[in-house]
Amino acid sequence: MEKYVSIGKILNFHGIKGEAKVGYTNENQIKSAKKVIMLDNIEKTELNISSVRFHKNFAIVKFKEINDINDLMEFKGQRIFVLKEEASKKLEEDEFLIQDLIGCEVYDDKNEKIGTVANISTNNSQDLLNIKNLIGQEFLVPFVKEFFPKVDIKNKKITIKPIEGLIS
Repeated sequence: MEKYVSIGKILNFHGIKGEAKVGYTNENQIKSAKKVIMLDNIEKTELNISSVRFHKNFAIVKFKEINDINDLMEFKGQRIFVLKEEASKKLEEDEFLIQDLIGCEVYDDKNEKIGTVANISTNNSQDLLNIKNLIGQEFLVPFVKEFFPKVDIKNKKITIKPIEGLIS
């Protein structure tokens, strides 16, 4: 699964013509995707996107292969994947794939190891890094430039500029 990246999830149908209501992680990725892969089935299924539009906080996606609500129902609740190399091309500066951040070691501005990124949580404002420190405690830190001035994905190293009480 390492070569695929989830860019969204089919939450429900939209109308009766087979359009899908999709929760997405990155607007640019869902907007520019031409072909997606469904891996939650027993078999891998590829679907071609014919159109994407946005409504409220969701993407409304029309797949070429799906023309009515009944065809879409088998995919309800499934995640949508693209090849990792395709998703990486759509990232802007200072944007990262979640799977690339997990496992990165976190160091303070004095180059002392603080811990490791265990997971990423998202909320409406920003992503939160779940950092597990050296004694196993976990804490959430907003993933913003102010707190994380340097992210080196290649070397799996993130520098944190902690303020008092942030990681204690």
